[in-house]
Amino acid sequence: MARWLQLSLKIIGGIVLLLLIISVCAGVYISSNREKVLNSLVEKINAGINGKFSARRIDPSFFKGFPNASLSVRDVVLTDSLFNRHRHELLKAADIDVSLDLLSLLAGNFKISSVSINNASVYLYTDSTGYSNTSIFKSKQQKATESDGGRPDGIQVRRIDLNKVRFVIDNQARFKKFDFDVAFMNGRVSYPSEGFKGRIRLRTLVRDFSFNTRRGSFMHNKTIDGHLSFHYDKEQELLVADPDRLNIGGDDFTVGASVQFGRKPAPFSVRIKADKILYANVARLLAPNISSKLLRFKIARPIDVQATIIDDGKSAGKDPLINVGINVRNNAVTIPSGSLEDCSFDGSFTNKDSANRPIGDANSSIRFRQLKANYYQAPIRVDTLLINNLERPVAMGRVRSEFDLDKLNGSFGDNTFRFKSGHADLELYGKADIENFRFTKPTVSGRVIIRDADMTYIPRNIHLVRSALALQFTENDLSVNEGRLQLGKSIVTMNLRIRNLLNFYYTAPEKTLIELTLNSPQLYLSELLPLLGQRKKAVRKRKTGNSINQMSEQLETVLESARMKMQVHVDKAIYNRFVARDLDASIDLLRDGVYLRKIRVSHAGGSLNLTGNVKPFGATNRFSVRAQISNVNVREFFYGFDNFGQNTITNKNLRGYLSSVVDVNGALTDQGRLVSRSTSGRVKFNLRKGALLNFEPLQKVEKFAFKNRDFSNIQLEPLSGVLDIRGDKIHISPLMVNSSVLNFNIKGVYALGKGTNIAMDIPLRNPKKDEFLTDPKDKRAARMKGIVLHLKASDGEDGKIRVGWNRNHD
Repeated sequence: MARWLQLSLKIIGGIVLLLLIISVCAGVYISSNREKVLNSLVEKINAGINGKFSARRIDPSFFKGFPNASLSVRDVVLTDSLFNRHRHELLKAADIDVSLDLLSLLAGNFKISSVSINNASVYLYTDSTGYSNTSIFKSKQQKATESDGGRPDGIQVRRIDLNKVRFVIDNQARFKKFDFDVAFMNGRVSYPSEGFKGRIRLRTLVRDFSFNTRRGSFMHNKTIDGHLSFHYDKEQELLVADPDRLNIGGDDFTVGASVQFGRKPAPFSVRIKADKILYANVARLLAPNISSKLLRFKIARPIDVQATIIDDGKSAGKDPLINVGINVRNNAVTIPSGSLEDCSFDGSFTNKDSANRPIGDANSSIRFRQLKANYYQAPIRVDTLLINNLERPVAMGRVRSEFDLDKLNGSFGDNTFRFKSGHADLELYGKADIENFRFTKPTVSGRVIIRDADMTYIPRNIHLVRSALALQFTENDLSVNEGRLQLGKSIVTMNLRIRNLLNFYYTAPEKTLIELTLNSPQLYLSELLPLLGQRKKAVRKRKTGNSINQMSEQLETVLESARMKMQVHVDKAIYNRFVARDLDASIDLLRDGVYLRKIRVSHAGGSLNLTGNVKPFGATNRFSVRAQISNVNVREFFYGFDNFGQNTITNKNLRGYLSSVVDVNGALTDQGRLVSRSTSGRVKFNLRKGALLNFEPLQKVEKFAFKNRDFSNIQLEPLSGVLDIRGDKIHISPLMVNSSVLNFNIKGVYALGKGTNIAMDIPLRNPKKDEFLTDPKDKRAARMKGIVLHLKASDGEDGKIRVGWNRNHD
């Protein structure tokens, strides 16, 4: 072995042996002077504090802190002078191991090399007046400083170990509480000239981390495990924990912090960063007043998170400044109104949105920037979505999207709309209150353009094809200008205005007023009949959450409950056989029915003016109509109205010009057909230039008594009368008929089914004999001269009308 190596080993061995001897000697000294050392330690500590330090015993530990002298202090209690009032011990430890610098011990002075606290509790308490039990360290030290004219030497501990220590900071003046159940903490500290620095390894359970105890705890019942490096700048009086990796609740975070001890109370800040962490795990680390809101949202895959927590120490009982940022890329996000697929955005939260207002929910905001996603298969883009004032949340943002309409079918759940084809392009700026995570009192500005739509409104089975709309939103109002709707063969140009739509959309849809103007060159009225019918009841699939399906159901509720005022102009209107021109109508569609305020139409060479209503009633639709008919061609008129549901007197039997006032009511099917025997009312009529052509009942009279007269073409003088309609029976008020072949009086009941009973008084005198009488009185007196036949038309056994003698005539 080399000589130099042998010499080195001897020197090192000698030093170790010397230290060992000294350490043993120190242990022997402590064992021999246990009471003296304990009393000296207690006296030294009590001399520097404004409180009381006590320990039950002190034992040497020969090799635990070698080469320093180590001792264990048992049953340590440290209290401040006001302990009897607040009852919180600053320190209570079953065992504290202290390693003392050996040379300082031999010199009669104590310098602590390391401290290990085991099975202990540390409780830093501040009451509501601001008094703290940490004031135990202030008063006497300050006096010593004044008397010595300088600053005392501080106790420098180079190693600190905590094992099974409950550490609590309870500040009731500022409503803060931090409670840690420390499994272990091992730290080493060095003391350069500028202050001190060190590194610790710890594992602790966070029982309470409340910046505001009235709001609840952050990281509640989460375990922190990892390393922290720190340094203290005594000139700036700033303690900094350098960013380092900590595992919190099973996730890795990079955490840094700082505390400014130069100000009282000391302000602090915490900086947190995590990459690829689940959103739910982040939300559960926050205080309940924040996490309860955030957990209403879900993000499927890990995200990046950054956060800062800053407490300026200025005000008691207020929250710290919290700023959180998240980065979401190509993720699946669930919100109360649905799901966002392939979603990307940068999000942020702050509880101090305005620098001029205090921290709190009322000044908190959430921002989503550059949001891109597929919302129920429809791609959307949002430059910035802002939710501010979380005390009474208000959301605002601009949404843009382009998509094919058939992608919405799954969204509406096949209950309200079914889309076959078409395209939508929208750009909307919206603002709405949020109550229980649902939008209320919204205002919307912007446009929605729909092209080439093929869609069905299911509750009323209205099928639109090749339709186009440009919807314009202006805050609370919705308008459509020159929209094109095609319903079957009918093409309609639509102008629409809905005032206060968004005010009433959720809260009072029945108060919504729709003002609608329709213009059409040719309209098939039968294609509009579904508007008059009962709603089709859809079988709904139960949904969970506030999905877009619920929004569609609300839209259906609005459409079915809203009041609608329609102004209609149609160049040509067609309903079965009925053809009208220049139709102008004012119609109200209300929840309880359709009200025909005013309808005017040109038909059969004359005009019709009509008012009335149609109301759903069970499986049918009850109608009530008052019509004024002016100078219409009676043949075309009867043809257009399908002979009013009877086939005895048809358009083929009539000629002339009719004017009439009609008051009738009855029932229609959803297909617009008259329900049999449902009609009642009164018809007052006047017929000019009239003629009866090939009318079977009178032709039977010809065979019975007037074979030499032409009953196939009966020319009628102006005729006026009243008909009362009661179900399938028409009651004919006494009517004087003067014609080219026969004059007669008629009254009774004509039945569309069974029950015909018509009395006819027919003078046999040929009316042609009276053609030369010019005085109406003479003509009237002459018409009933001669033989008068009293006949009765009634039902025959074969169901046909039979004519016989009327033995009970007037």
